[in-house]
Amino acid sequence: MIKYETNSKLIQKGQIFVALKGHTVDGHDYIDEAIKNGASKVIGEKDLKLDIPYEKVANTEEYLKKVLVSEYSEQLSKLKLIGVTGTNGKTTSCYLTYQMLNKLGKKCAYIGTIGFYYDHHYEEVNNTTPDILSLYKLLYQALENNMEYVVMEVSSHSLSFERILGLHFICAAFTNLTEDHLDYHKTMEDYLKAKVKIIDYINKDGIILLNSDDKAYKAFTKFQNYKTYGMNGDYKINNYEIYPDHTNLEFIYDNNKYHVTTNLTSKFNIYNYLTCISMLNSIGFNITDLIKITKDIYPPKGRCETYKVRCGYAVVDYAHTPDAVEKVISAYNELKKGRIITILGCGGDRDPIKRPIMGNIATKLSDYVIFTNDNPRCEDEKKIMNDIIKDNKNNNYEVIYDRKQAIIKGIEMLNNEDILLILGKGHEDYQIIGHEKIHFDDAEIVKSFIK
Repeated sequence: MIKYETNSKLIQKGQIFVALKGHTVDGHDYIDEAIKNGASKVIGEKDLKLDIPYEKVANTEEYLKKVLVSEYSEQLSKLKLIGVTGTNGKTTSCYLTYQMLNKLGKKCAYIGTIGFYYDHHYEEVNNTTPDILSLYKLLYQALENNMEYVVMEVSSHSLSFERILGLHFICAAFTNLTEDHLDYHKTMEDYLKAKVKIIDYINKDGIILLNSDDKAYKAFTKFQNYKTYGMNGDYKINNYEIYPDHTNLEFIYDNNKYHVTTNLTSKFNIYNYLTCISMLNSIGFNITDLIKITKDIYPPKGRCETYKVRCGYAVVDYAHTPDAVEKVISAYNELKKGRIITILGCGGDRDPIKRPIMGNIATKLSDYVIFTNDNPRCEDEKKIMNDIIKDNKNNNYEVIYDRKQAIIKGIEMLNNEDILLILGKGHEDYQIIGHEKIHFDDAEIVKSFIK
């Protein structure tokens, strides 16, 4: 067990409580509760007199980072860490890699958007890459449960806020860079700079795999040991055939040609698969062995999750950025025999710049669009919707604020070979309206309709 804790409710006897000053909550207000629950010492920023040892520091957040790194990073270095950064594809690439390693008989954990997995254990995580204490606790748990590998998503926020301080990757990958999180990073240049910081955390004898079809990959070549994948990469996409429920892929590496059928669909999943294959091959696994187990590897929940419904298909996917929405709809346009119907919304209290961009992409590339609520949070749903549809150059859409009703309407519209794309929430099993988090799962709505 890691002896530091910042949540007074989680304190176990003997732990040290670190009172963090957050944006909305001040840990100093919970010191009494921490002591009541068994804290042996408190670290804070104020002049206080307590009945247990107390240490005042200038900045509790910086203190926590330093003690975690000094006391635990060496132990955690026993884990072989694999990290993936990029705007899109992190979850699928990591989840495929996690599955592959376990199928190869290696004990491997996964940390990312869809949770914390190892063996038969699952925990929800609050961020793509959790805060440094939560992350260290998960990694320590993986270590205690004899994991050899941990595959983890590395977000731009985690790199900016040093959430992975003290960690070292044997292998990393960059998937792509497209517009997202500009409410924080402000410019694409700053967003890229944040991503590139991952190379500071790769072991000297480590390697980074780069999607050479994304021009931003060149920024990562400062790390000298790198390989590429893509249409002209070291792992070269040579040919492919995409179907609604599988893909036939031919790729070339080191003058050898490989053929594989995956349980994935769409062109962007070819890149996700190659991210996985190239990373594992680069750390010593044989490509032929990886191809043999590909038939047993599946996409994670909410990533092109496909259901046969009525006389067409319903697809649940997490696409929530302009680039991801464009890629998903374009991919299914290549497959369609009927119409593409898209259901889409945008989150409230988040980057408003991308809303009209996503709205225009959806109506331009789809035969019909139903705009609906995503997670409106505390923002007025009508304002969000006005942002999405303002300046829309097409009229092939309608607005249904109730997401469940929007999904049912979309399913009822399906004719022969039509494809319904339900985008934005993917694996999420909740909807945030105001400050309330209510149970809501896109896939459940589809499955209940099928029943």
